[in-house]
Amino acid sequence: MVLARVTGTVVSTMKLEVLEGYKILIVQPLNDRLNPAGKSLLAIDTVQAGTGDTVLVLDEGNSARMILGNPTAPVRTLVVGIVDAVVKGN
Repeated sequence: MVLARVTGTVVSTMKLEVLEGYKILIVQPLNDRLNPAGKSLLAIDTVQAGTGDTVLVLDEGNSARMILGNPTAPVRTLVVGIVDAVVKGN
């Protein structure tokens, strides 16, 4: 899993049936200082996240398909949590 920030939403008039009812979000991975790190990704929202939220992103196809309950879904990346706070150790 990686930390990311939601930067936008993709609007689509047509979706595969397996994606009906889910938002597609644009997420920007973050480093340990919560600064942008790497390329943005598209992720299926399973937790009702919104623009500006810091989220946990699962970027593992098989695990993502298991969470959606569809072993053949063409999905790799999911938003699986909204982060309330990041507490750093010593």
